[in-house]
Amino acid sequence: MADENGIAVFLAEFDYQIREIDRIYEIIQTRMPPDVKNPMPDELVESIGYWLHNLYCAYEDLFKIVCSFWENNISSASRYHASLLKRMVFGIEGVRPALLSEESFRILDQLRGFRHVFRDAYSHGLDEERVMILWNRIKSSNPIIKKDLASFRQAAVSIA
Repeated sequence: MADENGIAVFLAEFDYQIREIDRIYEIIQTRMPPDVKNPMPDELVESIGYWLHNLYCAYEDLFKIVCSFWENNISSASRYHASLLKRMVFGIEGVRPALLSEESFRILDQLRGFRHVFRDAYSHGLDEERVMILWNRIKSSNPIIKKDLASFRQAAVSIA
């Protein structure tokens, strides 16, 4: 943990990253037509897949901000991405509260898995059904995740 200026910087970075996450949600919402037809055009599937990939990257950047401030240690384990996400589920006694609930973890873990698929999709493309199922899950879980993030921020302010 850091001094008063340190927590102010942390909160500024945290809040900025939340705005980035919200911006990506909005982009996906605006790209998704209200009357989606099946099959969707490949370009739309690819666009939504791209932004879902970016959404997880934005969440991961938030996790790095949390780790950098509170733990001052981000290891480079072989399963770095999975380990970083898992670390957000547990609080660290005397250091920081948990950032995510188990429910938020499960949905973000699905998004993390998709990011991996997206990066390898150049050889076989994206599955429209999988992209739409994931987007609908992410969209419906957004209030739960936002609640977790707001609770963490409030607790962080009180313990810093």
